[in-house]
Amino acid sequence: MSNRIIKLSRNTENAPINAESTQSVAFSHYNNISAQLPIEPKTGKLISNEVKEQALQCLKNIESIVKSIDHVKEDIIKITVFVKNIEDTNAIDSIYADFFQNEFPTRTVVAVADLPMDNALVQMDALISNGEGTYPQAPCALLKMARNTNNAPTNEVSTQTVAFSHYNNISAQLPIDPVTNQLITGDVTEQTTQCLKNIKAILESIDVPFDDIVKVNIFHKNASDIDAINKAYTTFFPDSAIARTHAYVPARTTIIAADLPMGALVQIDVVVSHGDGTPPQAIEDRHGIVIKANNTNDAPLNALSTQTVAFSHYNHISVQLPINPQSNKVEVNTVAEQTEQCLNNIKAIVESINHEMDDIVKVNIQLKNISDITTVDEIYTSFFNSELPARTVIGVSDIPMNALIQIDAVVSNAEGTPPQQ
Repeated sequence: MSNRIIKLSRNTENAPINAESTQSVAFSHYNNISAQLPIEPKTGKLISNEVKEQALQCLKNIESIVKSIDHVKEDIIKITVFVKNIEDTNAIDSIYADFFQNEFPTRTVVAVADLPMDNALVQMDALISNGEGTYPQAPCALLKMARNTNNAPTNEVSTQTVAFSHYNNISAQLPIDPVTNQLITGDVTEQTTQCLKNIKAILESIDVPFDDIVKVNIFHKNASDIDAINKAYTTFFPDSAIARTHAYVPARTTIIAADLPMGALVQIDVVVSHGDGTPPQAIEDRHGIVIKANNTNDAPLNALSTQTVAFSHYNHISVQLPINPQSNKVEVNTVAEQTEQCLNNIKAIVESINHEMDDIVKVNIQLKNISDITTVDEIYTSFFNSELPARTVIGVSDIPMNALIQIDAVVSNAEGTPPQQ
């Protein structure tokens, strides 16, 4: 692990503490916040069976973590809202709007099959800006840039694109026609195309090429739809001549949702490299930072995703299934064995770029059976030697290849990525 920039992991007693994750893990100019359940931190119990009160508690827990590291809620770049019942979204929005008022982060809302605590109706995780950087970086007065365009669907409680320093997060795009603001008619291929058109319109509005996307998250309702989704997906990636020359595709995670807003079949959010930085970083000071994509034969290969995509001081790892990379099949049956295989695949990818597991700042775990989390944790913690990453765990109705678990990760990248030669 490079000692040039230090990962900073912190907990506060003012929010729920979890033995298997760290509440806040900062590296360079971003800080990852673990998923927060509606737990009252003093009692360690759910506060209520009412979704509005639960949503507010999730947001209070996030705010407590943010305040404990001398930040404010306006520093939040992205929120992901996991709900048990998609019909609760309107109730959550009324709380959410009061909490953020006019400073709305980017946002993804998805209904999941289960959450890690009985009777929890909602869970939220967050990403925040970290202008002071982490040691030995000197603090800098970078600005958050939040922008919307009428060429893509607008939402009263989220911003389409929020950039900070060298990264930019795009709110989940539904297959909505931006002119009518209605869900388009059509099958899942057409809906996927509309989601990607909306993302492209947002990127064009801020003069960012489509191939600057480093990570894609696809949420879809039906496991059987993935081939139809991929049919549309491959018409967008690679997008440019240089990307086609290098066969560049972003890192990718696909998640089977219990439900999606507006009854959509698919929604997509993305993370974008932002070489221009944000003010007062000047465009001419970008120093030609480039995307660095890498695959290794020691982990499963996928033609539609790159295993690891680095840009500047972060590195995104594609979701890993419990696949044996030699046979390209799932060969183990128990959740313990499958967890170990997923993590071994991530470890192989991380080590292939001269990093180690303790460089990971965020982990996302999807489980077929949420009750398996205790078994998963016994394996999971053995892969780390120091502070555990921030973490989000959800239950899903299905996972590709009939797997019981899949895992993706975000890795700190102290060496950065090279300037253009």
